[in-house]
Amino acid sequence: MANAGSGSLATLLFFFLFPAALHKVVSQNLVTDNVSVVEGDTAIISCRVKNNDDSVIQLLNPNRQTIYFRDMRPLKDSRFQLVNFSDNELRVSLSNVSLSDEGRYVCQLYTDPPQEAYADITVLIPPGNPIIEARDEVLSEGNETEMTCSAMSSKPAAAIRWMKGDKELPGKPKVELTYDKMYTVTSRLSFTVNKEDDGMPVICIVDHPAVKDFRAQKYLEVQYKPEVKIVVAFPQGLTREGENLELTCQAKGKPQPHRVKWLKVDDDVPSHAVVTGDDLFIENLNKSYNGTYRCVASNTLGESFDDYILYVYDTAPSTEPAAHDSRAGEGAPRTVDHAVIGGVVAVVVFAMLCLLIVLGRYFARHKGTYFTHEAKGADDAADADTAIINAEGGHTNSDEKKEYYI
Repeated sequence: MANAGSGSLATLLFFFLFPAALHKVVSQNLVTDNVSVVEGDTAIISCRVKNNDDSVIQLLNPNRQTIYFRDMRPLKDSRFQLVNFSDNELRVSLSNVSLSDEGRYVCQLYTDPPQEAYADITVLIPPGNPIIEARDEVLSEGNETEMTCSAMSSKPAAAIRWMKGDKELPGKPKVELTYDKMYTVTSRLSFTVNKEDDGMPVICIVDHPAVKDFRAQKYLEVQYKPEVKIVVAFPQGLTREGENLELTCQAKGKPQPHRVKWLKVDDDVPSHAVVTGDDLFIENLNKSYNGTYRCVASNTLGESFDDYILYVYDTAPSTEPAAHDSRAGEGAPRTVDHAVIGGVVAVVVFAMLCLLIVLGRYFARHKGTYFTHEAKGADDAADADTAIINAEGGHTNSDEKKEYYI
């Protein structure tokens, strides 16, 4: 009530002490700005006048009580302090802002008629530290998990984003308004994990105008069955009779496999083969050792294997084929030479067939008719006897017989 009386008294004093101020000024323009301030910080309210002609400026609180009349402060609240006063501006600071200070403040210019401009103060209250929770502490590859992240007691409501590594994931937010007019936001995230997610951070990021880079994170622990790979330690090239073979089985999983097992598919491992830890060693190779050697590793989630196909070549050929890794079907003897020979034979046979066809067509087109003079005159004879006589007469001149090919 004392504050209200002080404001009214200041207004009465204005009318009695400054009667000349009540005149019409069309060209004057009163402006101010809205203010957003974090709880506990300082807000600045600025009342500005363009082309002022000594008209009085005052600032009122949301209850229409006078905070400042020119450079005088009738309101007994020391949190309000004068920052600047001139003919064109009245600037006031409000320190240690609380939620009760929120509302509409009035810049008033005593003209005819009086002008007013309104500055809305919005108090921002940041959320508490985000809380992230996981349904499962330890996961298995292929399983689905769920996480929640909460940002409590904020104004306005916060927004929550999820990141897994550098990939953003969609969450399902839920906003609740509490009894004290604060907001609590909870976001729920569901996703399926794989072995690449082991050790991956899942980050809950809270976006709010009162805070920056507000986040919490949790690292995933994902178990998966072993990954197995056989590595040839020796030899580097082809495996030949009389040489030694050393294979190493590399197995990685979570939990880590305790040991690996070597076996030969569809046969027994050679009796003199030596298994030391993850290594298989066979000395003095011969062709009877050919086959598929398998390394098997297992843990609580299952087992996996990798195969190595061994093919032993003859010793020291004059021309050594290119080196290769006898892995999973790549160690069978090469048949490239036989294929080449077969191809050449096929080409030769095809060429011969084509030649025979061409020659046959040539002779067919040049076939002639054969003529002799032995029966010359037979066509002109009147009867058969005459024809025979004519024909016999033709033999008397046999030395002059000629043949023609047409």
